[in-house]
Amino acid sequence: MRMLLAALGFAAAVVPAAAAAPHPQTLWQATRPHQVISAFAQDGRLLAFFTPSATACNQVFILDPTDGTMIGLPAKTTQNVTCRWAVTPPVRLALAGKSENALWTLRAAAPAPLPFDYVVGAGFGDPNERRYQELAHATRGAGLWLGGIAGDTDTLAYAVTSVEYVNEVTCLSDPTAPGACALKVNPDGSGVYRVVGRQQPALVPGTSAAVAIAAAGSDVAYVQTAKLGANGAPLASAEMPIEVRDAATGTLVASLEPQGTPVAIALTPHLLATLEQTPSGLQLSWYDLETNALNGSVAVPKTTRPKLSASDRLIVFEVGRSIRGLSPATKQVSTLAQAASATVGLSVEGNRVAWAENINGRGRIRALTVPAAG
Repeated sequence: MRMLLAALGFAAAVVPAAAAAPHPQTLWQATRPHQVISAFAQDGRLLAFFTPSATACNQVFILDPTDGTMIGLPAKTTQNVTCRWAVTPPVRLALAGKSENALWTLRAAAPAPLPFDYVVGAGFGDPNERRYQELAHATRGAGLWLGGIAGDTDTLAYAVTSVEYVNEVTCLSDPTAPGACALKVNPDGSGVYRVVGRQQPALVPGTSAAVAIAAAGSDVAYVQTAKLGANGAPLASAEMPIEVRDAATGTLVASLEPQGTPVAIALTPHLLATLEQTPSGLQLSWYDLETNALNGSVAVPKTTRPKLSASDRLIVFEVGRSIRGLSPATKQVSTLAQAASATVGLSVEGNRVAWAENINGRGRIRALTVPAAG
């Protein structure tokens, strides 16, 4: 059952869906001190956000701002690891608005023997926590690395890179020898995993090791792991295409050649937006999924944060605290708003640009309605 905001001690301002105000309005605001937001997502009419707590349960809340109802996830049971987790950044959060399910991650705090991320989830229909996978790797890099999570409509997915030693025996017998502990990507276990209900996540056919992921409808886009860093961390490069596949069947939808090294991606039904590091600097590019062609690109400041969100008619990004939007149709960039602090989960859904921000130890969700295309 969904719970009323008043019963949870929260305050919210519901903005009518038809509002066309060009300035931000507050959709939700914490009423208690030290109640911050660590992660935020939106899909369809719904919003989701993660609030850590040192004295009560950490929770993911799914809010419907059209009627002010909200549910806290996961259900408080003895099997719930989210509640008492020692929250360590980053917390990742994805929302599937059609199925009303959420997926989030919990990172192990030091001094855990092995760095790892839990991928967990729950939803309106089944609020009990489901631990889908523990992705752990050794400090030298061997093991499983999380490449991000994504959600849209009824799709939830996450990306994994499996790393192993080229020759583990040599590494164990003489680890100080040059190249003794060299690492490589292991295809087994690598790829994009689709989450459906409480079922064991299934590897999307045809996918490979990935460092970033985005979703739109039933499709997922992923940046392939091209190489490994000194500590085994998976890295992207400009040499590998960005693939878009149907998450249910693995059918290849598009294969796009980036102009530089991708640092962030966003997917829509008809285009892929990328933030890429090129020899001439950082650029924002967008590609047509039907033709696989580059439709346009613009240079953006080097202080642009490595995060993107997109619809077919607007790509949003952040430079400092300046929230900006790019129209793929006109190639024009405009300043949409000035956030009060660094945003959490800046995203666009339909005509709504929304984000979370933390002011003086209290979180709030802000949104603005961008005018519909004429």
